[in-house]
Amino acid sequence: MKWASGFMLAGMLAVAGAPALAAQGVDIDAYVKKDTFFDIKLSPTGEYYAATFPLEKEMGMAILRVADNQVTTTLRLGENTHFADFDWVNDERVVLSVAQKFGLLDAPQLTGELMGIDVDGSDKELLIGQRVTGSGVGTRIQTQRAERVAAFVIDPLLDDQKHSLVSTERFTTDPFTRAERIDLYSGRRSLVAIAPIRNARFTTDNAGVVRFAHGAGYDIVNKLYYRPRDGAEWVLVNDESVSGHAEWPVGFSADNGIAYLNVEQAQGPDHIVAYDVATGERTKVLADDVGDPVMLYAPGTRVPVGALFLDGKPRTEFLDPQSEHARLYRSLEAAFGGDVVFITSSSRDGSKVLLQTWSDRNPGDFYIFDTVAKKAEHVVARRAWFDPAAMAERRPVSLAARDGTRLHGFLTLPGVASDRGLPMVVLPHGGPYGVFDTWAFDTEAQMLAEAGYAVLQVNFRGSGNHGRAFEQAGARQWGGTMQDDVTDATRWAIAEGIADAGRICIYGSSYGGYAALMGAAKEPSLYRCAAGNVGVYDLPTMHTHGDVQKRGSGTTYLREWIGERDALAAVSPNRMADRIKVPVFLAAGGKDERAPIEHSRMMERALRSAGVSVEMLYFPTEGHGYYDDDNRREYYTRLLAFLATHLGGKTAAAK
Repeated sequence: MKWASGFMLAGMLAVAGAPALAAQGVDIDAYVKKDTFFDIKLSPTGEYYAATFPLEKEMGMAILRVADNQVTTTLRLGENTHFADFDWVNDERVVLSVAQKFGLLDAPQLTGELMGIDVDGSDKELLIGQRVTGSGVGTRIQTQRAERVAAFVIDPLLDDQKHSLVSTERFTTDPFTRAERIDLYSGRRSLVAIAPIRNARFTTDNAGVVRFAHGAGYDIVNKLYYRPRDGAEWVLVNDESVSGHAEWPVGFSADNGIAYLNVEQAQGPDHIVAYDVATGERTKVLADDVGDPVMLYAPGTRVPVGALFLDGKPRTEFLDPQSEHARLYRSLEAAFGGDVVFITSSSRDGSKVLLQTWSDRNPGDFYIFDTVAKKAEHVVARRAWFDPAAMAERRPVSLAARDGTRLHGFLTLPGVASDRGLPMVVLPHGGPYGVFDTWAFDTEAQMLAEAGYAVLQVNFRGSGNHGRAFEQAGARQWGGTMQDDVTDATRWAIAEGIADAGRICIYGSSYGGYAALMGAAKEPSLYRCAAGNVGVYDLPTMHTHGDVQKRGSGTTYLREWIGERDALAAVSPNRMADRIKVPVFLAAGGKDERAPIEHSRMMERALRSAGVSVEMLYFPTEGHGYYDDDNRREYYTRLLAFLATHLGGKTAAAK
């Protein structure tokens, strides 16, 4: 595959084996290299696919012909600019949602802009957003006033080659979300519907009619509204403040008679419920005892046919286990030897589908599958330089917390003869709310396993994928039960004989950095060392510094999920430095807006004042995570050296 000038990624598609492992250490370069692609989607005709891919500090997009893998056009928008998503909106046009990130771990922040481009690179146009100088709905008249709206695609309307449906939300005037029909070439828009709630997301039926609106205002209370047809009044279907749960639509049956809703439960994971739009009757159709559902759709449509469940090793369930869609998935799962198979997109007629496959040892591959000829053709590997056969096993685990709550997580094991008495790194995830670890290739866990460590990751209270009650159980529990869950998982690994009690370190990034330092403070004798990367360590400061409190609902979020400012000093690691008795490694970026570097500096000062050994690594030009490969290489080299000093594993291989 060739890439246009300016988009060459050296060795991008070269087939390679496992990273060359020097006897004395870990080949950091293999783990520093970014994925070949982020996302790939097939065009409605099946003639092209569009792909987004990483560049040094931005994201690029390319469109390629399926027949010969030749690039027809490319696009990049500048430093820190990314594409949060993209859609094929007709046979030859892609619309991309523009976002910005100021650090590798940042969630993309939508700029509200939509950009369109044809497969040959023509008609490249910023259709909507703050850098478009238009005067609003129905016009593209050039004025001096930028149009301050956020927008994203609701429905590409693939049967209409000229228009799509988008939602728009004004930053200053009318704050209620609008559904608008947009001309894909001129950007002219006409009003279709106004949502009865702020920050709404619309759902259309299979005819492209806006039927649902759901969202939450500044009070973070979710509401769901329904209307039977264009122009009809909105009817409130669910109010979280009354029902005690949120629900949202995930699609319609082919005849539009049934709407499928994702419904949170008082206890346990979400259910998929069939909602008869004529009678209001509800029927549970898909549910799992542990994990939330991720919808699967019939190829070429937006009609739900089943769900993927990500608790433990992922598995699929179907509305009709005997349907052609269920049979297709089952045959593909068998053909790919137990790897997870997920249809990401397809041609309009469903004759060609784009598959993504992955496992705990395989970062992922993309295939185009001909559903008629029953033949799959490999498109690209996410990270071809890793040999799945040489990577570490990632084992699902389950354990009971001290109060009996069931916790789920993963244990990644080093390639050694025994899985007993191992040095271990406890790796709490970031977020923390709604984020969760899954059975998939985890770069840091694999690198640490190669260095000789067992890696334990637990989805503590507050994590996603286990239902509303489990996530909300983490509210105001920074340093509380969320931390206790990590502690209980560590003690479980010791009791099971997996971990050597004298060789355990705790390490994490963002919230995980907080949990690492808090773990060392709350459990001074449990860990041999602690490492925090781009972490927050002084919780009262979150109310006054950083980007969280600057969002529309940020203040409410901080109060309801983190806690009142006056109550947070007691669970701030920098205020508990005198309780930390083990060496600490801190790293941070000078331009981090999510966890400003001052958090790490305050932590460093407190540790030094308490006489605790502390190493620091600060990158002045980086944000919430490190874009630059040299910086990432230095970071992981220092991290492995720190862990090796205290646990005895491998360091980075000499260059």
